[in-house]
Amino acid sequence: MPDKAAIWEERGMDVNKILMELRHEREQIEDAIVSLERLARGRGKRRGRPPTWMKDASQRRRGRPPGSKNKPKEERE
Repeated sequence: MPDKAAIWEERGMDVNKILMELRHEREQIEDAIVSLERLARGRGKRRGRPPTWMKDASQRRRGRPPGSKNKPKEERE
């Protein structure tokens, strides 16, 4: 009875190549898991003063600037 590895090689399957690819995929999956765990840990409420750029962004006023009103129809033309 022939060896199983010999049969796979006859069919064009290189077991070592398959193992190498699977190990590489496992490393990528482990890196993704670590990244997601870090994101999950950092989701708590932030402490301390917000950065200046964030403070400026939250103080922006919405809508029209002060003093701009709708002009009557006669003045628009």
